[in-house]
Order: sequence, then C-alpha cells, then structure tokens
Amino acid sequence: MSDNWIVQNLERALEIWNEKLSEIWQLLTQSPQEFKDGTIWAVITEIHGTLQAIGYALLVLFFVVGVMRTCGSFAELKRPEHALKLFVRFVLAKSVITHGMELMLSFLSIIQGIIGRIMNAAGFGGATTTVLPEEIITAVENCGFFESVPLWAITLIGGLFIWALSFVMILSVYGRFFKLYMYTAIAPVPLATFAGEPTQNVGKSFLRSYAGVCLEGAIILLACIIFSVFAANPPEVDVNAQAASMVWNYIGEVVFNMLILVGAVKMADRIVKEMMGL
Repeated sequence: MSDNWIVQNLERALEIWNEKLSEIWQLLTQSPQEFKDGTIWAVITEIHGTLQAIGYALLVLFFVVGVMRTCGSFAELKRPEHALKLFVRFVLAKSVITHGMELMLSFLSIIQGIIGRIMNAAGFGGATTTVLPEEIITAVENCGFFESVPLWAITLIGGLFIWALSFVMILSVYGRFFKLYMYTAIAPVPLATFAGEPTQNVGKSFLRSYAGVCLEGAIILLACIIFSVFAANPPEVDVNAQAASMVWNYIGEVVFNMLILVGAVKMADRIVKEMMGL
C-alpha cells in the first residue's frame, strides 16, 4: 500500500466496497439456517413452534366464522357435498399450519436453486473487484503540498460517499434476511386464515409476499451481475489531465456506477411486488 494519505484513503474506501460486495454474493447463496451459524434460525424455529398452538386455535375460529358466513342455514351442512368441502378445507388448512415450515423452506430452496443457476449461466463465481488505477496513484504521489490540498477534499468526500453506499447496499441485503425470519416466525397465524373462505385472502396474500421476499435474492443477484459487467471495464484515466481532475473524474464515474447498483438493490422489493402483483 502507498504511503500517501490520499491514496490510502481511496484504497480503504474501495476495499470496504469490495468487502461488502463480496459479502453480498456470499449472503445470496446462503440459507437462513446457515446464516450466523444457525443461531438466529434456532430462535425463529422455537417461536414458530410456539405460534403453531395459536394457529390451531385460530384455525377453529376462522373455520367456524367461515361456516357461519357461507352457510345460509343449518340444512346446508347436511348436504354431503357441502360437508365434504368444509371437511377438506379444514384438513388442508391444518396441514398447511403443521407443515408450514417445510413448505416455506421448500420454496426458498427452489429460489436458491434459481440463484445458483443464474450464477452458473452468467459465469460469475464472485464480485468484480474495483481497484485504484496505477496512473492515479502515480499522479497523486507526484503532487506537491499545495497541489494535494484539493485532492484531500475530493478524496475525503468521495471516500465518504463510497463508504455510505457500501453500508446502504449491505443493509438492504440483511433486511431481506430479517424479513425471511419474520415471515417464518409468524407464519402459523396468517396460514390459519385458510380455514375460512371469507378469510383465505389473508393467507394467499401472506404466501405471495413471502414468495416475493424469496425472489428478491434473485433480483439482487441480477443487479450485482450487471454491475460486475460494468466494473469489468473500469473508467478511463486521462493521463494528460491534472491530478485533481483525474481523481475527480475517476471518483465521479465510480460513485455513479455504485449508485446504479445501490438503486437496483433498493428497487428489488418494488420490482418483485410488480412481478407478483402485490
């Protein structure tokens, strides 16, 4: 690493960006059970199991409410086809609550398989590393004291922008994990609404929202792949320009590319909602 403070500041900022981008690639291929060595998943599993008892109680409540609203009279319950329909609905709703965890994990594993296929098809094993060009390092190291003054301000502002964008991006990916955990923990309650025909839309909306959260991982991965293609062609450096202009132009283009990725990651939730019709 260079002994120049300006170069060190830029290299540290780019190093933070590269670390967070690599962490995103790792998180996208990681399941909730493996995240943080499974400690969080163990707690979520306990909460899910506890809420199953509440789900069964709500199952009976929603079933009774559904029967009262859909049956005009008690005589309708004596009809075999209607009684069978209600019985099948009750059994299916109970099965969904009992095996809700397995169903949700099965769908998540399908999405993880899609993510793996996307990575293999794109030919990317990891994120593209952003490195400070040697031309800029040489130009900065050759600057005198007074020439370095504007460079300090440029690199300080640029470095802060890169740091901020790095953490905004990684927080979006961590947010997806938090949503997966919360959906899994609370699942027995909304799934119990399938027991009643008037309330089944709540359960359908819950499953669609959960599917959307799972699918966010694939959208974020696509955004990272597109950014990696951009980053594979680094901004051109004008060696004939002054050091301040050279650094300013380079940081501006790098930050612009980073903004594109962060914006795409932040829009993943909106894109999925439009795809799922939510």
